[in-house]
Amino acid sequence: MTDDPLRPALDDLLDDLYDGQERLTQGEIHRRAIAADLPAELLTRITAMPEGEYANDEAADLLGATPT
Repeated sequence: MTDDPLRPALDDLLDDLYDGQERLTQGEIHRRAIAADLPAELLTRITAMPEGEYANDEAADLLGATPT
């Protein structure tokens, strides 16, 4: 398996988003990713997440981030 070049940006985003938060909606994750000016490929992954609330590990699993 090759390393995902977007993983560091995604890991940083999720670390920032979930600081003090247990669960976030797909919409909130998407809005914050746009505000952080993340690459289009990463925004596409987030857009593809089913609507709902996610814990950090759930979001990381769906998006291909490093589990925390």
